Amino acid sequence: MEKFERALSKFEKAFRKFEEAVRFPDSFDLSQELLVEITTKRFEYTFESMWKAVKEFLRNRGLECNSPRSCFRELLKEGVVSMEFEEVLFEMIMLRNLLVHVYDEEQAKKIYREIVKEKFLSTFKTILQELKKE
Repeated sequence: MEKFERALSKFEKAFRKFEEAVRFPDSFDLSQELLVEITTKRFEYTFESMWKAVKEFLRNRGLECNSPRSCFRELLKEGVVSMEFEEVLFEMIMLRNLLVHVYDEEQAKKIYREIVKEKFLSTFKTILQELKKE
């Protein structure tokens, strides 16, 4: 349980930082290039901490998963979050995988324009709230 609480705390902290970058980009007073870099990195950290918190949550329920995809499938199957989040969760996986291999500024900007959409913030927030209920 302690491992889950640590993972959940990391997820919450990462989410708050990502939310700040998405909701208040002007408060950073940065060039567009740096804003894109910071926000995409915060998305990546939030995603990583989320799936690891989900992994620990499921482990506490006696379920094993070893990848974001398998963890999200189990989370949906368990009914912790509704199936309406399925598409967004798997889109997050795709975007995170793209981010890991982005070396081109234009591609990074394209991903940035995707990850700042409300559906990603609301999915992170919903999963955080549901995990905190446990």
